Amino acid sequence: MEYKNYGSTIVVRLDKGDEIVKSLLEVAEKEKCAFAYITGIGAADDFEVGIFDLDKADYNRIVYTGNHEINALVGSLTTKDGTPYLHVHITCTGKDGTVVGGHLFRGKISLTGEIFLQVIGGSVNRKYDPSVGINKIVFE
Repeated sequence: MEYKNYGSTIVVRLDKGDEIVKSLLEVAEKEKCAFAYITGIGAADDFEVGIFDLDKADYNRIVYTGNHEINALVGSLTTKDGTPYLHVHITCTGKDGTVVGGHLFRGKISLTGEIFLQVIGGSVNRKYDPSVGINKIVFE
């Protein structure tokens, strides 16, 4: 992984084998970035996504393997309990053209990843809401 901070935007290049979520959290820590919009593209070959089940108030998780194009990686960087917190969704296409996606729990880059963190001034925190089972944005 390499990245460069351009002030309001941090550009991240992920390389083969880099873990997406871990790498973005590492950049957020190093750059002391507490609030950003995330977008990116690339390729992944081992990733785990979740689809939230409202009845269970938990994610149904699915693991995908084999090379997939990352069509869209979008989400937010906020904080929870004083540490960086990612909420990222991914949409990918496999070699047969099947599109899959969901909430990204983890993902390994198979070729490269080009990810942009658009830094937003200030900070937004998250707090667990037991009524829905997720960590929601809270404005303080």
